[in-house]
Amino acid sequence: MLARSLLTMVALTTLVLVASSCGGYGGEAAPESDADLEARARGIHERVMTLDTHVDINPANFTPENSYADRLDTQVNVPKMEEGGLDVAFLIVYVGQEEDFSPAGFAAAHEQAMAKFHAIHTLVTELAPDRIGLARTAAEAREIYASGRKVAMIGVENGYPLGSDLANVRKFAELGARYVSLAHNGHSQLSDSNTGEREGFLHGGLSELGRQVVAELNRWGVMIDISHPSKDAMMQMVELSRAPLIASHSAVRALCDHSRNLDDEQLMALQANGGVMQTVAFNGYVKCQEQSPERQAAITALREELAAAGQTGRGAFRERMAEIDRQFPPPPRATVADFVDHIDYAVDLIGLDHVGISSDFDGGGGVDGWNDATETFNVTLELVRRGYSEAEIEQLWSGNLLRVLDEVQAVAAEIQAGG
Repeated sequence: MLARSLLTMVALTTLVLVASSCGGYGGEAAPESDADLEARARGIHERVMTLDTHVDINPANFTPENSYADRLDTQVNVPKMEEGGLDVAFLIVYVGQEEDFSPAGFAAAHEQAMAKFHAIHTLVTELAPDRIGLARTAAEAREIYASGRKVAMIGVENGYPLGSDLANVRKFAELGARYVSLAHNGHSQLSDSNTGEREGFLHGGLSELGRQVVAELNRWGVMIDISHPSKDAMMQMVELSRAPLIASHSAVRALCDHSRNLDDEQLMALQANGGVMQTVAFNGYVKCQEQSPERQAAITALREELAAAGQTGRGAFRERMAEIDRQFPPPPRATVADFVDHIDYAVDLIGLDHVGISSDFDGGGGVDGWNDATETFNVTLELVRRGYSEAEIEQLWSGNLLRVLDEVQAVAAEIQAGG
């Protein structure tokens, strides 16, 4: 992190020199106070468009009786976005999967995906159209933001509900999907998952169908998300894709050795590809810590029990994990400062143009200081403390991701025109 450390020193030196040149009697002036720094950070936070690429949803929260437009007991909803200054949220169409890749399994997953698409469309057309709009392009996101409303975008976590029908890629794109991950925590019909590091691999990266889906995602202007697939699958996607890739919610493996994080080779490949890693504020991916043997055993037993019962949803896991947390408390949580350490590392290694921000809220995400959308300012404040400029913060919060979306859609236009 030498480059970022030097930048911070230069920024602090500049502040002192400016303060000295503008000082009062005797030419002396105090360096920027905490209060002044916070005020400056708040101004930046109000002026830049903040964008989070990964917020999970439950369709039950998108009804008139239980509305995402109200202050629900979720980490993100429209009031919490408004309170915390979170301007854009990629709402996630996540569906679990069966292991046998059966037509019945594909059909059930597709139906669940349609329910989540429908929920998001209901939010922006019926529940709160005056407060949040759906963007399908970077230009639309900026237009909605300029109108004073919040912005919803759509990501698809897990390609399993695409089934074996390539036409579903276009269908999802037309419904507003602007990124798709080919796998989740478990191998799909399209790609190996990062979980193969523990469980063994299935395809050796991408399946043949997965390779075809990469081409279709390029064709229809949908960003390809490499956060959950295996490293081999990710490297194959880099070779195959005509457009930049994204990691919608990953952190740095050199700082936390978890299979969900990207190692330096992957980060360098993403840089060469022109893509962006949306750094995730997920406690367990930000700060890898040894857990007690009792806690580890309890978590392993829980996973095995739910798998045997065929329960792949997150709700059951979270509820039971709360019991484990009470019985065997986890190590101290990661903080916003720990989270920004990952941003610093990635910026130093691959450059500011290839780093962004995400939370994985309502899917397990959160660190102390950024536990829900109302605390979004704390990330901007920490970036200001580290010496990032307003222009750099704007890039991290939204500029880099929207640049990739523009490039992906430009490639799609070329492909569709026969280029």
